Order: sequence, then C-alpha cells, then structure tokens
Amino acid sequence: MSAALPLLVVSTGCPSGVGPEVSVAASARLKGAATVLLGDEGALRRAAEVVGISQRRLVAWDGNARDAKHVYFAQVGEPLGARDRVPGKPNARAGVAQLEYIEAGFTLVKSSSRAALVTGPVSKAAIAHSGLARARGFLGHTEWLQALDEAKTSVMCFVCNELATSLVTTHLPLGKVPRAISAAGVTSSTVELARLLQHLGKKTPSLAVTSLNPHAGESELLGGEEARAIVPGIARAKKLLGHSATVSGPIGAETAFRKAASGGYDGVVAMYHDQATIPMKLLAFGDAVNVTAGLSIVRTSVDHGTAYDIAGRGRADAGGMLAALELARRIVGGRRG
Repeated sequence: MSAALPLLVVSTGCPSGVGPEVSVAASARLKGAATVLLGDEGALRRAAEVVGISQRRLVAWDGNARDAKHVYFAQVGEPLGARDRVPGKPNARAGVAQLEYIEAGFTLVKSSSRAALVTGPVSKAAIAHSGLARARGFLGHTEWLQALDEAKTSVMCFVCNELATSLVTTHLPLGKVPRAISAAGVTSSTVELARLLQHLGKKTPSLAVTSLNPHAGESELLGGEEARAIVPGIARAKKLLGHSATVSGPIGAETAFRKAASGGYDGVVAMYHDQATIPMKLLAFGDAVNVTAGLSIVRTSVDHGTAYDIAGRGRADAGGMLAALELARRIVGGRRG
C-alpha cells in the first residue's frame, strides 16, 4: 500500500446485526484507502459468505496494510461462540464485544494522523445492559468517544450530498433539551460544523442556526431559549470564525432546513436530535454519514441501526457504510492538506 493512502479502522458494530455484513461489503468496494475491520473473525467470515465476498480477500492484519485490495481484519478480544453472534439475537457477550471494538478502534486511530475511525451500528441497550460495569452509562458513540479522547467537547454532525448539520444536544429526553441548550454549546456546534465543511472543501461555508421554539420564539412569547442562549452563542461563533464563514440565525427550523436543502446554506445547526435527523433522513436515508467533530481523531459512522430483522441474510445495503468510509477518507485528506 502506498504510504499516502489513509488507513480506515472500522469497528464493525454488533456481531448479531448487519454491521459485519456492511463493513465487509463496503470495504471490498472502497478505493483509495486501506481498511482494517475490528471485530470477531467468525462473524466477519460469515458476513463475507452472505454478501458474496471471497474468503481469500479477508486477511488477518499484522500491523501493515500493504494492499488496498485486501479486506484486513483483526480479532478483538476472545473469539465469540456461535451463540454469541446469532443474527438478530444479541446477548450480553455481544454487548461487551461491541464496546471492545469501539475502544480498540479509538486506540489504534489515536496513534496515527493518517487514520480514521469508522463505526458500525451498535445496540446501545445491549452495551449498557451487558453487565460490563463501565458500560452502564453508555449513551452512544459520540459521548463515549469524547470521554476516551478527554476532549472538551464533541459535536454530532450528519453529512449528505445535499446538506450538513450539527446538533447542540444529542441523546437526551426531549423534556431535558431546553435547559441543556447553552450559549457555549451553540458556539461549539456552529464552529465545528464550519470547520468540518472547510475540511470538505467549502472555503467560506454559510450556516443557519435554528431556533428551538416556533417562529424563533416570537420575541420570547413562545419561549426564551433564543434570547438566553442561542443569540449569544451565535455572536460568539461569529467572533471566533471571523470572515472564514457566514452565520445566520436564529431561524425557524422548518425555514432553515428548507433553504439549506435547496442550496441556500451549506449547513444547519440544530438544537436537538430529531430536529436534525428528520430532515436528514428524508433527504438521504441510509446515505447520510454521522461525523463526530471536536475530537482529536476523525470519526464517521453509518446513519442506520443494527437492523436485526434482516441480519445474516445478505440483504443489508452497504451504501451507507461505503459513504462513511469515503467521507472519512476525504476528511483525513482535508486535515493533511
């Protein structure tokens, strides 16, 4: 493998879900980078069989990815027994394994500026209820990787051809969102989305920041979060970004996303999870890529779940994983450039 090619480290997600299948299939199609799949060898070989990839293309990784035509893999932890990787039926051992793959991937990528972490779909419940003490508070990749990285902040973003968006709050009950919105969070989500877009080739990205409340709060008649946190957060972001980006808002979410989808903005900063994910999934379900900004490493992910109902059948669409791999490759190239 050329030294110029990035290394994409894939944590393959739940061994009972579609993660192994889409990881093998997408890696076999990827060009311009080498991949190393972290997971269970038995699950990956079964996945290769069901998606029609030759077993000869699966090569145990010895620390060097010399040939981008191979799909390298590394066994993480003890091999799983057949009952630990039954399609559609995750057990406690599968929950532990999923977290081990994420942590091993982070450690590997942290040591190289040419590497990126691409994460497959996991079951938050299987991890949190696995019996592993440290996993009890697992809420998702974004929060877990921030803690591993000891990063001051992390920002969940989603990217597709038509749109990029970031979230001020992530995996929270909706009732807790208003109090969780802070000026600092708005600033961070705005600045990190602008930087991500710059890595992807937008020299001066234009961003819209949504309101939390209908009609941007109607001068606080419909809520005070805009005046309390969103407006000050935007002001701070504008100061930090200077002339490197343009930022507008707060704007009603329905208007911000409609204009962005038609090319009026390069990105939208959303206040909570579904405010961002509903328009993203309407525009690009299965093809949008989840990106964690604000970390010292590059991390992308598929924007779909474990799909237990079709796991093990070779029916899962690998397009989302391929998009995540290709975006990771682009971001690594943008950072190096």
